[in-house]
Amino acid sequence: MLPVPPEDWSALRPWFVPERPGPLVFEQVLRSGIGTCSVDREREPRVVLAEAGGGNYALRGDPDAIPPEDLAAIEGMVDAAPEWLPALRRSAPRTAIWQRIIAVLPAAAEMPPPRPEVRRLTPDDTALLAALPADIAWIHETWGGVEGALAAGVVHAAVVDGAIVSVALPFYRGLAHEDLGVVTTAEHRGRGFSTACAAAVVADVRARGDIPTWTTSPDNAGSLGVARRLGFVHHHDDVLYCVRIPIPV
Repeated sequence: MLPVPPEDWSALRPWFVPERPGPLVFEQVLRSGIGTCSVDREREPRVVLAEAGGGNYALRGDPDAIPPEDLAAIEGMVDAAPEWLPALRRSAPRTAIWQRIIAVLPAAAEMPPPRPEVRRLTPDDTALLAALPADIAWIHETWGGVEGALAAGVVHAAVVDGAIVSVALPFYRGLAHEDLGVVTTAEHRGRGFSTACAAAVVADVRARGDIPTWTTSPDNAGSLGVARRLGFVHHHDDVLYCVRIPIPV
């Protein structure tokens, strides 16, 4: 695959329309400027691959147009149409299917009142965000890491006793939708911090004129509960393909 320079990313937009709720990998790359795009050939490409960082990919085009070795560098979660699965498995035979639920927040949904522990993080909070436990540190990966997420001004967190206990942000920012991500430390779950942080991000998303969306697994009761309390409603079911990695738990 051949890298596409950032100044040419916008020309790839037609490969990813219409935008729909869910994993907006290319849109995140385009809007944030963080990530990579590549094509199978310079003139009249047949395949486009976008990576938003942290092993979050989107594939578009003709899966029969490229050999398996052209997909050898993929290691992570891939958003692609079902016809891509055989091609991915020719490259990585153990590619697994991760079931996903996509929900959308109606315009009429009202957010809970803010909590005093929740605030927007700034670059001055770099050390705080960098101290997240390893199992939830993935939350900022589509922004290139701690510094990128804080520079974008999109992170809200609950801070208790001088430490972050919950974080929410737009994991993907599209041109019309923003898909929320939220994590909470194990010892602080079930206390409403995820809901409060996500509600703060919803306010930001709505202020930008975008539609908040929510993506999770059918078996993630905690995430489904937060989405339900905020008023998200089911939009459609989808999958991601886990290539050279196990299905996340």
